[in-house]
Amino acid sequence: MPDRPRRSTAAAPDPVPDPAGVPDGARRLRLLQVASLVSTCDRFAIAPLLVLIAIDLDVSLGVAAGVASGYFLAYGLMQVVWGVLSDRLGRVRVMRMALCGAAAGGLASALAPSVTVLLIARIVTGGCFSALIPASLVYVGDTWPANVRQRPLSDVLAASALGTAVATAGAGLLGDLIGWRTVFALTAAAGAGLFFGLRGLPEPDSVAAADTGGLSGVLRPLGTVLADGWARIVLLLAFVEGVVVLAALTFLAPALQALGSSAAVAGLVSGGFGVGALVFSRLVRRLVGTIAPAGLAAIGGAFLVAAWIGPSITVNVATVLAAGAGLGGAWAFLHSTLQTWATQVVPQARASAVALFAAVLFLGSAAGTALAAPLADAGMFGSLFRAALVVAVPLVLTAALARWRYGRVDRA
Repeated sequence: MPDRPRRSTAAAPDPVPDPAGVPDGARRLRLLQVASLVSTCDRFAIAPLLVLIAIDLDVSLGVAAGVASGYFLAYGLMQVVWGVLSDRLGRVRVMRMALCGAAAGGLASALAPSVTVLLIARIVTGGCFSALIPASLVYVGDTWPANVRQRPLSDVLAASALGTAVATAGAGLLGDLIGWRTVFALTAAAGAGLFFGLRGLPEPDSVAAADTGGLSGVLRPLGTVLADGWARIVLLLAFVEGVVVLAALTFLAPALQALGSSAAVAGLVSGGFGVGALVFSRLVRRLVGTIAPAGLAAIGGAFLVAAWIGPSITVNVATVLAAGAGLGGAWAFLHSTLQTWATQVVPQARASAVALFAAVLFLGSAAGTALAAPLADAGMFGSLFRAALVVAVPLVLTAALARWRYGRVDRA
């Protein structure tokens, strides 16, 4: 396979460069981290609220889980739309546009009188909040050099992990004390505040000029990505990861609530995912350049398999806590490796590649949530987690082997 072109990008001159050589890089990275944190808080807040929503709106847990599935589906499908728009309009402009819709959808979620209205509001909110993390990751790909890129990517994903911990723990606590509607109102307010905060983030110089080629110009980058064999492998791995990490993770809190735990306790325990991802992402940052990407993927895979062993045998506070922490390690090592790979595999269509990566990740999450909902509704959480374990094993082996082979081809 021929060497892939690398695009050199440089930001406007600034007297305060960060250690990676990106002018004003620390401030830019902080804003991207806040964007990722807010988006993740909204995305993961619903897991400890599912039982509360089901009780308040008088529906089954399976129906309430459908609200989460609809959110994840919109979150996935809109990735490609936002990716194309960010190429034409700019990364920051698209994020600010999306935040307007996210704030409106979040407010509608907080005021929803029925599960149908809530479903529609969450679909709108998920579709809009979905713009933030992919645009942030593409911004990093546009701005930081390839040899250090996984470090700022890891920092963005660490902020996302912190958002996960805050969302799962805080949402359950707020849901118990004040009510689930308060949680959606808070993320809507955070989105509105971020709209103004992103005024200080400059567009990367590498954002292409608007494509005037009509529909073919819009679809061409997507076709470029899908025509690449390695890109298709990365996308397939992302879809399966969405099933065995994000979808299965959604049911950790309800599994504890089914045993009698409050939403606050269930959220705190399942929040181990965010804590684990945050802690292990610091380790990943130090290991980048020391351990090959295939090795990082293998370590993350070991975390993933280990995470599902405990709750596959028995579901209790200890096994759920261990599963959350293990999934955090998998997210830090395996997901960050796949995410970085997505920014590299088709550099001439990086935004589309990252958008498709995020799209299939959350399509996998939506599909997995929908498939698992009947098991959760029947209280068969052990079977649900055993299925996640069975799917995780081939994912881990394929990801590590594929990344190793790609590294050999790329060096050649």
